[in-house]
Amino acid sequence: MNKYEIIIYWSEEDSLFNCEIPELSGCTAHGEIQEKALKNIKDTMQLWMDTAKEFGNMIPEPKRWRQMYA
Repeated sequence: MNKYEIIIYWSEEDSLFNCEIPELSGCTAHGEIQEKALKNIKDTMQLWMDTAKEFGNMIPEPKRWRQMYA
């Protein structure tokens, strides 16, 4: 799996952990515990990439990879 930055944070309003991958627009997920939120974001990331490939959209390289090899 690609090495994208994953941001995970607690939402008091929703009483859930939220996750997002800033480099993949709209790629978000949540869960009652951190582990579930992380599993959900990994599943969502795969769906995001599969959909991008299906429609011929560009999939950005992970930011860290771009910095290391620029």
